[in-house]
Amino acid sequence: VQLQACGGGLVQAGGFLRLSCAASGRTFSSYAMGWFRQVPGKEREFVAAVTESGGSTHYADSVKGRFTISRDNAKNTVYLQMNSLKPEDTAVYYCAADSWYTIVVLAAGIGRWGQGTQVTVSS
Repeated sequence: VQLQACGGGLVQAGGFLRLSCAASGRTFSSYAMGWFRQVPGKEREFVAAVTESGGSTHYADSVKGRFTISRDNAKNTVYLQMNSLKPEDTAVYYCAADSWYTIVVLAAGIGRWGQGTQVTVSS
């Protein structure tokens, strides 16, 4: 599966953005999906994940209650709705496809990444 992320941009603190990640191929629904983010000089960090069916989700504590991950398997797309944005949410956001265990438990060794989309939150 190949992933294409979009939806980033510049927003003021307290604002919102919705990221999308479109997947090619017919196997999208067989992957758990996740969003990660990275700022220069730091490691890529886990943000949110959703199971293959969309029935379960998991979030980093830093975004819990503000971000919502969802997916539409008919459209081969995963979304990240980001509300109440803070300057510390500024990062390049990446979508990822793999098993739930790899994305949530390992948060490493993920084999499929989107190209990243920049989110900048001004104070």
